[in-house]
Amino acid sequence: MEIKTNDYRVWADGNTIYYEGTMRLSSPEDYAPIQALMKQVLEAAEANAGRVDLDLMGLEFLNSSGINLFAKFTIEVRNRGGVGLGVRGTARIPWHAKSLPNLKKLFPALDLQIL
Repeated sequence: MEIKTNDYRVWADGNTIYYEGTMRLSSPEDYAPIQALMKQVLEAAEANAGRVDLDLMGLEFLNSSGINLFAKFTIEVRNRGGVGLGVRGTARIPWHAKSLPNLKKLFPALDLQIL
């Protein structure tokens, strides 16, 4: 499954979800298709007692509604139990180092890598 616009692209390959571009959607409702993709991957990982990885290396910008999406997803994974969560970002994008550690506060078992 893939969601693609002129500004961003989100796609899944197995249990890894990749994000690229600039996500400036105006409301949580606008993020619903992305949330649905994330939930689909989570359910597949849960069925296999696996892990979901979010690869944000190519995500240059994310607004507060998008950060909220990742926070809610992190809490959902934590609450389900039995599924791991990994998040990979890059130090070259300032918001990654600033915002992504907050996800670890929501789910201490999260495997956070800021490369």
